[in-house]
Amino acid sequence: MKKIIGIDPGLNGAIAILTETGELIEIHDMPTLHDGAKGRRAVNPALFARIIYSAHADRAFCELVGPRPTDGTTGAFGFGRTRGVIEGVLAAACIPLEMIAPPTWKRATKIAPGKENKDSARSVAISRWPSQAGLFSRKCDCDRAEAALIAIAGILKEANHHG
Repeated sequence: MKKIIGIDPGLNGAIAILTETGELIEIHDMPTLHDGAKGRRAVNPALFARIIYSAHADRAFCELVGPRPTDGTTGAFGFGRTRGVIEGVLAAACIPLEMIAPPTWKRATKIAPGKENKDSARSVAISRWPSQAGLFSRKCDCDRAEAALIAIAGILKEANHHG
């Protein structure tokens, strides 16, 4: 059975591991430590790598995001560092990575665009995986839901290309 990784990047992001049929196997909050510039939180590459390597996945899908104009230089650099960690670890693990823009994965999973709809990701995730609803019970679990739904969007995209 093939495994798919979905990644919601960022310091509050998450990593979801699913089967190719969309069954949720496990979910992890993005591993961070306060060891970045000026003691800021940063994604820890070794902890991220442990999750990725232990998944034994065949493909990965990650939300395509970049720094916003409101981000300062330190924030923008940190964001780029996170993307580099994600791309580097997946490349080292020989897991193909595809970036998916937010409007694309949200449309595929029936979520309205916009930050104000974060709870709808939780709602969709809970209805898709009711036996694992507890993984998405808290407001802060919206990033877990998004990681899992990014993986679903990737699975759907591949099915449309092959079907």
